[in-house]
Amino acid sequence: MIASKEAPPGVDSTRTATIQRRYNRQASTYDLREALMELMFSRWRRRLWGLVPPGSRVLEVGVGTGKNLRWYPPDVSVTAIDFSPKMLARGVRRARQRQIPVELALMDAQAIACAGGSFDVAVATCVFCSVPDPVLGLEEVRRVLRPGGRLLLLEHVRSGLPVLGRCMDWLNPVSLWLNGVNINRNTVSNVERAGFRLLEVDDLFLDIVKLIVAEKIAEG
Repeated sequence: MIASKEAPPGVDSTRTATIQRRYNRQASTYDLREALMELMFSRWRRRLWGLVPPGSRVLEVGVGTGKNLRWYPPDVSVTAIDFSPKMLARGVRRARQRQIPVELALMDAQAIACAGGSFDVAVATCVFCSVPDPVLGLEEVRRVLRPGGRLLLLEHVRSGLPVLGRCMDWLNPVSLWLNGVNINRNTVSNVERAGFRLLEVDDLFLDIVKLIVAEKIAEG
């Protein structure tokens, strides 16, 4: 397991530490609390990982307790990162139990300790709702992807339906305080702001849960 690099000046260390503490606090009960939701999300995870081309160098951002480990294709090389030590410890245990070859790292998505162009594909599931500065995190992911590399996301976002969207705005402070999760982010827009080109956006549940495929545009 490799360690994180120093946070760059743009990272809000206070906010990041607060969210990290919330995930550390809930790590022991995280999978149990999300068991019912996972009945839906597991098939979407499988679909997402099915988009990873054979032989790819893959970065999983926000591996957490290792919910995606079972869906890793057998012929790829995966580096999986998370910024919560207690969540990551559970992911390490699950990887060992299932004998899944993966390099696990304690690392913040806002400060990825990998060289530029290190990966062919980056995958994240329900992660950029929690990254304190999601655009900065996505820019870091873009940096470590090769030109033409793919970003694969499964994310919940703010609904465009007026009443539902306003309800999500109203409930967001409660969700953030309890779980460290923002329920009203516009992740599709954030992906574009980070310099990716959108290739596919599929609504999986209403307009709230989305599968997003984007590409790092070659510079120059």
